[in-house]
Amino acid sequence: MGFLSEALGRVAPSATVAISQKARELAQQGRDIIALSAGEPDFDTPLNVRDAAKAAMDAGKTRYTNVDGIPELKAAVAAKFKRDNGLDVTAADCFVSSGGKQIIFNALMATLNPGDEVVVPVPYWVSYPEIVRLCGAEPVFAVADASTGFKLSPAVLEAAITPKTKWLLLNTPSNPTGAAYTAAELRGLADVLLAHPHVHILTDDIYEVLVYDGGSFATIAQVEPRLQARTLTMNGVSKSHAMTGWRIGFCTGPRPLLAAMTKLQGQSTSCPTSIAQWAAVEALNGPQDFLAEWREVFQARRDMVVAGLNACAGLDCLTPEGAFYVFPSCQALLGKTSAGGTLLKTDEDFVLALLEETGVALVHGTAFGLPGHFRLSYAASNAELEEAVKRIQGFCAGIK
Repeated sequence: MGFLSEALGRVAPSATVAISQKARELAQQGRDIIALSAGEPDFDTPLNVRDAAKAAMDAGKTRYTNVDGIPELKAAVAAKFKRDNGLDVTAADCFVSSGGKQIIFNALMATLNPGDEVVVPVPYWVSYPEIVRLCGAEPVFAVADASTGFKLSPAVLEAAITPKTKWLLLNTPSNPTGAAYTAAELRGLADVLLAHPHVHILTDDIYEVLVYDGGSFATIAQVEPRLQARTLTMNGVSKSHAMTGWRIGFCTGPRPLLAAMTKLQGQSTSCPTSIAQWAAVEALNGPQDFLAEWREVFQARRDMVVAGLNACAGLDCLTPEGAFYVFPSCQALLGKTSAGGTLLKTDEDFVLALLEETGVALVHGTAFGLPGHFRLSYAASNAELEEAVKRIQGFCAGIK
């Protein structure tokens, strides 16, 4: 009998964490590394939010809080969902956790049993299928490739649903592709879900504020209110307010589910950090005018990166509607050899050779369920992105 649990054996390590760690190790060795493998805004947390955290510490707000969040933050979350998403909820319908990932983990751990199925659109954020497997359930992959703009079609969703389906995981705008569903596209998915009342929806809206070209964000419970009773709408302050390290995620959903998640969180991490919660109150209730400026910066970076990658021999990059990722195809370069002598059999070979030969760190598409691609995060300075694109262009030009 082995020492480690069988459940842990079902889970693969995070590829994004692994690539980022390798990039850090090379940088510590003195290599000139441009790390575009992690999804983290390069802006500082807004000053008013930092000041709120300092004020909370000075006021002695450093003790345990309610497991599911302080009342002030839950009220701010409810106000945010009403203001931004048209969801008529109260603080009692909201839940706070230590980051968005814990929201997802809590919800799935509290509801999944062996034999249950979860529909996971492909490409997916690396943690979705692993959390499903850790819970003893099975991810069912529904492919949404470049031919559909990396968006799940109603027909593919319908084909993936079985009597065992308990959840659909829906992420818009998407990590890793940046695809953002319109209200009309969500309407098509909602029509399918209305016909399957046993399926619950977990919608990951963490990149909500980053929709470009004048597009409007929509979430599925807003598009179809009849789904709200079986939808968990998740969000957080990590991407919107550059608060990745503060670890605050939040959601709204059916109260029985929130009660189960509170029970689970009470036996795991307990409450989120008190200081970070008070900072998040200010983040949600305070000025939001900076978001438009940040969005303009990200859109300009997107346009520069997409143009530069499409100028590379053998790469094909769609223009994403949101988030801060691009997900180009490198399929045309596989089977060839890099200038450094590496045979590029797979997309992982491509990104590892790129890292070794040029110092640019990206994540291979297979980690997100779609081989022949890679993910680049443009949440970095313009100077870094310009240099990275230049190096990628040189790398691709040297492939024979």
